[in-house]
Amino acid sequence: MASSSSNHDLDLSRWCELWCALIVLGGLTGSACALFLATLDVVTQGRTAHPGLIGLLPLMGVVVGWLYARYGREVEAGNNLLIQQIQEPGAGVSPVMAPLVLVTTLLTHLGGGSAGREGTAVQMGGAIAGGIARFTRRFRPGELRILLLAGMASGFGGVFGTPVAGALFALEVVRLGQMETRAIIPCLMTAIISDRTCAAWGIEHTQYAVASLLPAGATGGLAPWNGRLIIFAIGGGVAFGLVSRLFVATHHACQALFRRASESPLLRPLLGGVIVLVITGLLGTRDYLGIGITSPTPGGVSLTGAFEPGGVSVFSWFWKLLLTAITLGSGLKGGEATPLFFIGATLGHTLAVQTGCPVDLCASLGFVAVFMAATRTPITGIVMAVEMFGGEAVLYHALACTTACMVNRHHGIYSAQKPCEVIAPPP
Repeated sequence: MASSSSNHDLDLSRWCELWCALIVLGGLTGSACALFLATLDVVTQGRTAHPGLIGLLPLMGVVVGWLYARYGREVEAGNNLLIQQIQEPGAGVSPVMAPLVLVTTLLTHLGGGSAGREGTAVQMGGAIAGGIARFTRRFRPGELRILLLAGMASGFGGVFGTPVAGALFALEVVRLGQMETRAIIPCLMTAIISDRTCAAWGIEHTQYAVASLLPAGATGGLAPWNGRLIIFAIGGGVAFGLVSRLFVATHHACQALFRRASESPLLRPLLGGVIVLVITGLLGTRDYLGIGITSPTPGGVSLTGAFEPGGVSVFSWFWKLLLTAITLGSGLKGGEATPLFFIGATLGHTLAVQTGCPVDLCASLGFVAVFMAATRTPITGIVMAVEMFGGEAVLYHALACTTACMVNRHHGIYSAQKPCEVIAPPP
């Protein structure tokens, strides 16, 4: 009896330690996201005010390459490393990943590299989780897996202000078609804490409005079904899936080409920076540099502008796709999410203009569908649409996300993703 009571006390102690670690993780990751978003805004405004800084992108590439060659060889795989450590816990995730990815992402954006923020935030959350595990040295492999999943969830939820989608992203992205159910509550709680902590630091997230389907004064409820829009959501989903597949292929091709061009981790991002500058000069616009939420020039192409009539050219989505693939494929740092949001929203805008469908709705469909097809996380996309745009058009978002993911079901941006094991039926 004494032994049983002792084991029960030990299990309760470990349970309390894990949940205390999760609470601390949420607060630290939310604070890290707030620091990242605040400094990213300063960097973006500085580059907009001083356009000459984009000429430093090749030099920024050399610095980024040197930092990872000198301090970050073990964490260079980024999100793929996190996924691998969750699938098969090994040496863990070094806490050096957090400051390293933060600094190098800011350098990339200062020079105008076309990159996002999701990868940075997710890696910071995973690195903080890894740091907590190394500091305590108390967690078993299963508990470490939950801690790392929660770190990914808190990073995603904090940086976008979408805690439910953040929790689902972490659970859905690691093993395709299978979620670790015991991690649902830890991931959701940690993502909520991260989001609220980020908000407590005064960070405000970009707001997007999709109101074209609702009558004036509407207060909620589902938008009415429309046959033409159903067809567009499905047909658009096919287009979004194909463009997502094109991005994945282009991204991986750029990685392979840069590795073939040079074995030097310093030279690859330098070459990438030069190519980005050359293409930008030929296009004659800076709209496709940086994060792309707003345009450096009045009336230019931007993510927010894609939700309004005008301001988007037919091939805006393609140029953002190409510059992002080159930026990240060469070794410069940042996330894929916001560029993919830009690609999807501008493509949705273009399709809306061609078909006469509501621009804001079509932009929102592309916004979530392209990214979720690239990461192969359709449930996350549907929930994220509700958190970002409201739930009125969720049926259209569900159609677009699931269709896009079916089109791109075998091609993802994370090479470490694994499908769940298929259990054969009994004889």
